[in-house]
Amino acid sequence: METAVRATGLGKSYGGTAVLDDVDLDVRAGTVCALLGPNGAGKTTAVRIMTTLVRPDRGRVEVAGHDVVREPRQVRRRIGLVGQQPAVDEVLGARQNLELFARLHHLDRRAARRRAGELLDQVGLSDTGDRPVQQFSGGMRRRLDLAAGLVLAPRVLFLDEPTTGLDPAGRRDVWDAVRALVAAGTTVLLTTQYLEEAEQLADDVCVLDAGRVVARGTPAELTAAVGGDRLELVVSDPARAAEAVSVVERALVERALAGPALAGPPGAAPGGPPPVRVTVPVARRAGAVGAVVRALDAAGIEVDDLALRPTTLDEAYLRITRREPAEAPAGVPA
Repeated sequence: METAVRATGLGKSYGGTAVLDDVDLDVRAGTVCALLGPNGAGKTTAVRIMTTLVRPDRGRVEVAGHDVVREPRQVRRRIGLVGQQPAVDEVLGARQNLELFARLHHLDRRAARRRAGELLDQVGLSDTGDRPVQQFSGGMRRRLDLAAGLVLAPRVLFLDEPTTGLDPAGRRDVWDAVRALVAAGTTVLLTTQYLEEAEQLADDVCVLDAGRVVARGTPAELTAAVGGDRLELVVSDPARAAEAVSVVERALVERALAGPALAGPPGAAPGGPPPVRVTVPVARRAGAVGAVVRALDAAGIEVDDLALRPTTLDEAYLRITRREPAEAPAGVPA
């Protein structure tokens, strides 16, 4: 598949401190790639280099087949950029804003008007009329920002934390707009600190930490790499917790971890020993839960709760960047 963005050995330093250190990245055309990382990881600097706003100190970057250092004009004709802060005029309406951006891109008056209408339809704002942007919701403003970045029908769109500060409804609106863009053939590279956003949108994820790539792959590959799914069950009789682990292991898995819960679930016997919560790593497959239930029933082990819980991208990210909560002391639930 064609590569829309390629970075090789990318490096950038400020005041002797490396912000990006030997970063390699490939983004396939027609996909969404999410750059994840904590504050200061180098995400925004990487985007600024790829969009020709900052020159790299070392390495090479090609966007839409053109070198960002040697051919910056060709790159700019083929990309769109939506930054963290809205760039639209709040006094003007949506159509007026888009016509203004189109004119700034040297479209004539008629072409600017036509392009504004196309973009309003594309991001679902065609019914806003001449209402000033200051009356828009956060999600509507962000969709208008997306439209402004699409005036020249870019092959690659860069989104720098596109949903920061939006409520869940506004975030969902932006996600829908991004999906529509990708379905129409646009390649999207986005930076985000919302792990759910990456799970919802990204075909590939690249995790940066302290200027280096520390992990890459699909969301499913990253979660599988740090442990896969877990089966959680609450054993009614604490004395049989170890036996329950053995039963489940024999049925499904290779190893297990167990520890006492803070308190028993509703219905636990007052004053009696609390139930024990057992967590067992499992390889997801059809009938896993049913097999466990049958095995426990055959052994006469009662459980108060049982659930198959997938590892989330949030958990994978925290482990990859070594920012998970510290382990609790022995005998104390984490």
